[in-house]
Amino acid sequence: MSTEHAHYLDNPDKSGPPPQIDVVATVPGAPPAPEGAEAMTIRVTLPPKSPGAPPHRHSGPAYGYVIKGAINFELEGEPVRVVRAGESFWEPGGDVIHYQDGNHLTDEESAFVVTMFCAPGQPMLTVVSQEELEARRDRRAPRP
Repeated sequence: MSTEHAHYLDNPDKSGPPPQIDVVATVPGAPPAPEGAEAMTIRVTLPPKSPGAPPHRHSGPAYGYVIKGAINFELEGEPVRVVRAGESFWEPGGDVIHYQDGNHLTDEESAFVVTMFCAPGQPMLTVVSQEELEARRDRRAPRP
């Protein structure tokens, strides 16, 4: 974490302790939100073994934080990774396919909060067809 992101708030009235501010993640060079975007924050709760949403894309960037458990996270061109409680993730949106956001745990619930910047008049999530998945399979990272 760079010093420009370190935060300390003085507490001049001393009526209680100041808040603690921790930067969880930053995204240098993050893509801009679509013009006129609507910011939407949702909480997703995944039962044990839930595969999550089918392969999909978002019309703009999305930034998330796992609040409970662990999720499998896979974007087009990147290997699957496990994002655990207290860790964050992001995706650029647009043409990039989001292959996985399922529960990594088989015996516990997992949950994450994500803020998406959606293009006006478009759904927050668009499922990718099997035909498109097949046409773009060379863009998916090798799977173990």
